[in-house]
Amino acid sequence: MAVAEPTGPALTREEADRALARLGAEHEAVESSLLALQDHAGRRLLEGAELTGETRSRWAAAEALIGQLWAYFDAYTAALTSARELRARRRWPTQGELSELTELLRGSGITLAAHGTAAYGAAGLPAGAPGLTARLSERLSLQELLDRMNGWYAQALDVVVIADAVWSALPARIDLLAAELRRTRSLAHSVGVRPGEHPSGDDLEQITRELTALRAEVIGDPLAFWAGASPSSAPGGGRPDTTRYDRAARALEDVRREVEAVLDVRQDAEQRLMRVRDVLSRADRTLNEARQARAEVLSKIAASVVPAVSGPPTALYEQLSAAADHRRHARWHRLSPLLEGLEQRAEEELLRARESLTAVTAPLAVRAELRGRLDAYKAKTARHGLAEDSLLVERYDAARRMLWSAPCDLIAAEGAVLRYQQALAEALAAGAGERATGRRGES
Repeated sequence: MAVAEPTGPALTREEADRALARLGAEHEAVESSLLALQDHAGRRLLEGAELTGETRSRWAAAEALIGQLWAYFDAYTAALTSARELRARRRWPTQGELSELTELLRGSGITLAAHGTAAYGAAGLPAGAPGLTARLSERLSLQELLDRMNGWYAQALDVVVIADAVWSALPARIDLLAAELRRTRSLAHSVGVRPGEHPSGDDLEQITRELTALRAEVIGDPLAFWAGASPSSAPGGGRPDTTRYDRAARALEDVRREVEAVLDVRQDAEQRLMRVRDVLSRADRTLNEARQARAEVLSKIAASVVPAVSGPPTALYEQLSAAADHRRHARWHRLSPLLEGLEQRAEEELLRARESLTAVTAPLAVRAELRGRLDAYKAKTARHGLAEDSLLVERYDAARRMLWSAPCDLIAAEGAVLRYQQALAEALAAGAGERATGRRGES
């Protein structure tokens, strides 16, 4: 709405004309604002809604203010009409007419019933605000009348605009979220995620109750869902408060992801169960191999500490059986966490079985390595023409008997291989010395 200029001294003809033009423009602005408020969609919704809480009390006050605004506007119109008629009497008004016109435009000549001030106080203005009086009537100037209407209009507009903004933003979003909630609940029920059986089923019930309550509260008390400055005091400074809606949306998204995870389990449960069975079967075969290798080591390797081999993973097989039972009875919400743990523990069991096999076969690996070294030294002996060397033959035979006898003493056998290696090195060194002496003699 328009804002009036401050009052001034007695008017000249030119000042009176300018004041009338300004007041006429303000009159049109006030009328346009009141008509726009009358036709505002938010106002029509407020008039037809069953309001509660803060909105109910503030709208009651705003309705009273709107009624008083029209009464004040009629008084403003009448005063302006009188001033225009006085000015229209003659082109060059007399001094008396100018004085009368000044009183009409700037004096407190507008009498209003004091009962109209009750709504002004109900709107939450200070107790000392103009118009809060016990008198039966009060006299106002056009400036005071305009200021009064501007203040009341701003307060009534706040209620209408805030309610309209909240109703435009939240109910539709809540309805869309409720539709998504219904789809998620249907999908959740199909995979066994139900209240009392799965935490996400309980969460869905809680979200349903929250959305139902939230929508009812938003419809009944939209002003309680406004955050920030009011529209009239700071345009664009406030916004609908979506805190509860956002919290419900996040909770529904969490449930939706959980349901999708359960759905994924249903779709590939058989493949995952087969993979777990395969991993456990490989672990079992590896453990059997480790047990057989341990028996071989104990019979063929002397004085060797061989770790014990554990039995089959009975607990894992029991869990695998439970997982298969969940799949048969479509208990996907229970199968999901069980499968995740089974897959991890099955891989750990296979790794443990392989480590056990490596540990028990270590002595056999050492024996194989010593045999390989002995054969390599023998081949080297033959290449250098030392195959008939009695010392090397003796030491080779001693090492070979130790490595190919059962049980094999790995420590003694390693020592025998080392002695054979040393004898070979000495023989090679002696042969090299003789060849060097022969070359010097020939020269």
